[in-house]
Amino acid sequence: MKTIPNNIAIIMDGNGRWAVNHGLIRSAGHAMGVNALRKIVHKCYDIGVKTLTVYAFSTENWKRPNEEVGALMDLLMKYLKNYKAELAGRDIRLVSMGDNSAFSPELQAELAFVEAATINNQGMTFNICLNYGGRAEIVHATNRLIKSGKKDITEADFAQHLHGIDNHDIDLIIRTSGEQRLSNFLLWQSAYSEFYTTDKFFPAFRPHDLMKAIKAYNKRDRRMGGVKAAK
Repeated sequence: MKTIPNNIAIIMDGNGRWAVNHGLIRSAGHAMGVNALRKIVHKCYDIGVKTLTVYAFSTENWKRPNEEVGALMDLLMKYLKNYKAELAGRDIRLVSMGDNSAFSPELQAELAFVEAATINNQGMTFNICLNYGGRAEIVHATNRLIKSGKKDITEADFAQHLHGIDNHDIDLIIRTSGEQRLSNFLLWQSAYSEFYTTDKFFPAFRPHDLMKAIKAYNKRDRRMGGVKAAK
């Protein structure tokens, strides 16, 4: 019987390289990446994934050329302004994970608006990691706990102070473009995640590729640190 992972995360890698390989500017690859993401979001919702988390813009991505960063911000703003069409009537809650303070006031306001507009949606949570870094998230949670004055901190306490609205362990992490590293993504939440990599660049990643990753996930023996029972 096929098991659909409750919590899937995707490192959307290779947009720029896809564009270069097709003789296009890098920003065109990001635009095609948005098209691919739209299909993956819809597929995850349709098959019953509870939480989809995507790595959209890292704390390190500010080092990219200003033109490319500007194009990414424009694409994000366009996606948010068209969120009703992008979510296509699906019961999806959109949540931003990361430090939004570095973004323009207009983009911060649009993120806040869409989060508020979808807050009661319960079919799936769609986490978009923006200006996000796993180490920065852990420091953020630590500082919040220090300010709260809480002592004798448990793992559950710590998880509650991470970014986002819920911080369940990720079941499956998918990375495109053939890279095989976390790149500072969900360091806390990935403790027992299964990893799946594909050589496809993200703009070429399709729903059938998602299902291929889930098929591979179902072949894994997830003991979570325990011992497999004898048959």
